[in-house]
Amino acid sequence: VATSLFQSVSVVPQRTGRTNPDGTEQVDLLVRQEKGPARTLGGNVGFSTGQGFRAEGTWQHRNLFPYEGGLLASVIAGTQEQGLAGTFRRANAGRRDRTFSLTAGANHSNYDAYEAFTTSVGIRWSYDSTPIWQKPITYYYGGELVGTNESVYDFARGENVRRTYGIVALPGQLLFDRSDSLLNPTKGFRLRLNASPETSVQGSVKPYVRAMVEGTFYYPVSSSIVIAGRAKAGTIQGVARDDLAPSRRYYGGGGGSVRGYGYQRLGPFDPNGDPVGGRSLNEFALEARYRFGDFGIVPFIDAGNSYESSTPNLSSLRYGAGIGGRFYTSFGPMRIDVATPLNPREGDGKVALYISIGQAF
Repeated sequence: VATSLFQSVSVVPQRTGRTNPDGTEQVDLLVRQEKGPARTLGGNVGFSTGQGFRAEGTWQHRNLFPYEGGLLASVIAGTQEQGLAGTFRRANAGRRDRTFSLTAGANHSNYDAYEAFTTSVGIRWSYDSTPIWQKPITYYYGGELVGTNESVYDFARGENVRRTYGIVALPGQLLFDRSDSLLNPTKGFRLRLNASPETSVQGSVKPYVRAMVEGTFYYPVSSSIVIAGRAKAGTIQGVARDDLAPSRRYYGGGGGSVRGYGYQRLGPFDPNGDPVGGRSLNEFALEARYRFGDFGIVPFIDAGNSYESSTPNLSSLRYGAGIGGRFYTSFGPMRIDVATPLNPREGDGKVALYISIGQAF
């Protein structure tokens, strides 16, 4: 039932009238299965300072192309992001729990850091955890073609200009997961490694590599309190920052980064006070998750920044702290976090709000 392939499964014993040598009666087990709906609708909504309101809806047909060939359509409607995408997905492609997917999409983003009109086509093979089996090691690898027209600040000309980039990428990820839950872990750890050799074409061909490592841990102090921590570092090697498309740079700040600061507001700025991103970043977070019934309270402190150089450092960290509320449901916790910057720069807000589904990490 957890796979959604079946709507209900029941096992009913049937008397046979036959007896065993010890006098007990033999029974047959009758298994009744009711097929689940092939089509499903889904969605999520969220709000965060700097990112605004964001809603995503999905429609899925799990077996439109038998066997196990599904189609997923998604739409994003937000104050600062809009998009459409379609994905063909073949489950158990060649082996159990390996998925092949082909995705095409178009997206418009309008943030302080950049405005971008982007189209992309991607292909991916992945070995995934499932609602029933959470695997200790998962991975994906694939290819991506991206065409994007973006606003970028030209420091040589001293003004904002628009540039078109063609990007070829070979992204991959390896995840070691020793946590006890995909949605709401309470013990264990995770280690995630990402690497993406890429080539950007904007006037000339510029190859580079984006890499990221992230670790999280979860330690149960008691039956109701879990200490959770996160550390993350990223680097881009082989290209100058200003030769990168703004959407491929690293930014800090926001609900999934350093809370207390606006989305993408940590890092270098242009003379207009808008973020321009960098070639490296680091992030740290520590939470105390206290749960009582279906509710929870989470005090937290975050730190991090992004940097123009390709190597992150610890001397320019920005800190944020706050408190959050959780409402636990069958599909994961709903999250509301309120945070404030502890060492803000001029122009940083005093309070930031984040609303979403799922833990921060």
